[in-house]
Amino acid sequence: MMHMLRNLARLSRRHFLQSSVGLAAASSLPAWYLDELLAQANAEQTPNKAPSDQLRVALIGCGGMGTGDGKNASRMAKMVAVCDVDASHLDRAKQTFPGAEGYSDFRKVMERKDVDAVICGTVDHWHALVSIAAMRAGKDVYCEKPLTLTIDEGKRVVEAQRQTGRILQTGTQQRSSSHFRLAVDLIRNGRIGKVERAQVWLPAGLRGGPFPTGPVPEGFDFDFWQGQTPKVEYVKERTHFSFRYWWEYSGGTITDWGAHHNDIVLWALEMDESGPVSVEGKPLVEMIPGGYTASSEYEITFTYANGAVHECRSTTASEWNGAVKDPNGQLHGIKFTGSDGWIWVTRGEIKASERSLLTEKLPESAKRVYVSNDHMDNFLECVRSRKPTICPASVGHRSATVAHLGATAVRLGRKLQWDPAKEDYVNDAEASGWVSRPMRKPYDFSMI
Repeated sequence: MMHMLRNLARLSRRHFLQSSVGLAAASSLPAWYLDELLAQANAEQTPNKAPSDQLRVALIGCGGMGTGDGKNASRMAKMVAVCDVDASHLDRAKQTFPGAEGYSDFRKVMERKDVDAVICGTVDHWHALVSIAAMRAGKDVYCEKPLTLTIDEGKRVVEAQRQTGRILQTGTQQRSSSHFRLAVDLIRNGRIGKVERAQVWLPAGLRGGPFPTGPVPEGFDFDFWQGQTPKVEYVKERTHFSFRYWWEYSGGTITDWGAHHNDIVLWALEMDESGPVSVEGKPLVEMIPGGYTASSEYEITFTYANGAVHECRSTTASEWNGAVKDPNGQLHGIKFTGSDGWIWVTRGEIKASERSLLTEKLPESAKRVYVSNDHMDNFLECVRSRKPTICPASVGHRSATVAHLGATAVRLGRKLQWDPAKEDYVNDAEASGWVSRPMRKPYDFSMI
């Protein structure tokens, strides 16, 4: 959307407004908001930087998401190094980013003085170690979501950013989406009254197995890939894309899609530096022995100190077409219900109980949230300006915390009390045991 608006920025305002009717219909955004986006696009136009002034970036973790992030960064920066423990991924990255030097150990990248910033696109259980190592080495960080594997890791990343003063952007890119920003602005300004309920629908995860062990593919350092997690025999389904469906490395769609949509709930409820006071969860299906371990179907309820209830559940396609009813039939999204109506938002779409809730322009006195229309551009511009990003470590940590709270509640299958100030469970030793996890040596914090 924002790229289209930047192209339209050269048009006169009248021509834009004539076009905005069609854009509004296509995007579901109201015309007044599209007008704001045009003004932002005009303001964001900057001259091309000279090659000598380009930021130099390294990509660590060259899978699909990491490579996509690297391509986005390459619009404004120069990729000088790529790193992956899988030789096939590394070779592909070197072809994608000609001239970038290849590495298999991210610590070697940290030794380079000509690297300004690092993109961490690794599997989840490496995010904290890579991000902290980069900041300690004087490099700014764009880290994919969820920011961490555990809540304790999140506290460590926040402290590292505070101590080093580096720039960090968490890859929860929905904060740079105009649809989600509009929803948050409206909700924070009381458009639907007092928020009583937030409902999040997430895609169900994978449920499969048992999976056979096999030989480690040539060129793949599986021991390094496993890192801090318990050592196991090689199983193809544990690695690369499907790593996210194992508790050992991630948390299923709770920490995958949930890191996006539940993050927007925190944003709308003004809970960026806090969180819920209780969480209750349960799995809806039993996982198959010898298969994926992260619950594929689940329901979770968070409660906040202000009384707001935040429900999060997985949905399968068959459920969505039957029992689950929502405003537009999307497989994932968020519905905020307040005393004066509801707003539904998902990627590329926003709806409300009354269209006027969207079409009535916010007054000049309205409080507005941080404006970012491109997540990677926001990061790179903040690297230059040294201003905070839209999703620094403190925000990314709290969003990941909600995901980890939900995952722990589902694993334990009961209600847990949470103290968001102390960042620990209340009088619950079993649950507190999941705030951190044992780290397999030598892949612990001593390695960085």
